[in-house]
Amino acid sequence: MRFTLRDCNSIPWVSGTCKETFNLFYLQTDESLPAATRFRPLDYAKVDTIAADESFTQTDLGDRVLRLNTEVREVGPVTQKGFYLAFQDVGACIALVSVKVFYKRCPSTLRNLAAFPNTVPHMDSSSLVEVRGACVENAEERDTPKLYCGADGDWLVPLGRCVCSIGHEETDGYCRACRPGSFKAFAGNTKCSKCPLHSSSHDQAATMCHCDKGFYRAIKDPSSLPCTRPPSAPRNLVSLINDTALFLQWMPPGDTGGRKDITYNILCQRCDGGDGRQWRDSV
Repeated sequence: MRFTLRDCNSIPWVSGTCKETFNLFYLQTDESLPAATRFRPLDYAKVDTIAADESFTQTDLGDRVLRLNTEVREVGPVTQKGFYLAFQDVGACIALVSVKVFYKRCPSTLRNLAAFPNTVPHMDSSSLVEVRGACVENAEERDTPKLYCGADGDWLVPLGRCVCSIGHEETDGYCRACRPGSFKAFAGNTKCSKCPLHSSSHDQAATMCHCDKGFYRAIKDPSSLPCTRPPSAPRNLVSLINDTALFLQWMPPGDTGGRKDITYNILCQRCDGGDGRQWRDSV
C-alpha cells in the first residue's frame, strides 16, 4: 500500500477527533459480493492498523511536497476462491495512492533432469515446502528428486536426481534420443557413443549397433567393441608322424579378422575297424 497522511497537529480545531491511522480488513469468499453490499467489520478479519512513518503538513502542501508511505502486510492463509480487501478510515486525513496485491511462489523449474511445478510457500518463514520432482521424458529416477520451496520464493536444498534412459543422452536439461550412427547401452548421464568399427545403427535411440554383413560379435563381447569376422585358415601346416605320435605345426592366420583371442580346434579320427569303415573322433 502507498498512501499519504496529514499530520493531525497541522490541522486546527480537530483535537481529539483526528487520527493518523487506518484499518485494513479482508474477507474470504467463494462468490462475488453484490456491488451494494455494505461494509460490516464483524464479517471481515482484521489484518492490522496501519500507521504512517511520514506525514505532511500545511507547509508541505504549499511547497507541493508529497510524502508517500509504503507498507506491506500479509493476508491469509487464503482457503477460498478469492477475497476482498477493506480499508477503514477512522478519522484520518489520508489519500490511498495505490494498492498492489501479490503473492510469492517458487517458479516451475528443471533440476537434475526433474521438473518441479509452481509452488506457493508457507507463510511461516521457518517452514519449507517439500516438493517431489517428476523425471523429464526419457529419464528415470536414481534417487527421488526433491526441492524445498522457501518463504521468499527460492528453491533450496536439491536432493536426488534422474538420469537419461538407455538410447538417450542429456542435452540442455532434457534427454534426447541418440542419433543414427550412435548408441547408448546403459542408463546414466553419459553421452551417446559412436558405433564401433564394422557396425551401424540406422534408427534414433539405438541401444546397440548391429554388425555389418559378414562381421560378428562373440557371445561375451560387449556392445562397445568393434565387430569382427572369422580369421583365415592357419598357414604352412606341417605334419610329422611316426609309429607312436603325430606332430602338427602351423603359422597363425594371415588375417585374424580383427580378433586377438584366436583358438584352434584339432579333430583326430582313429580307425577302429579293419575294413576302415568305423571311425572314432577325439579332440
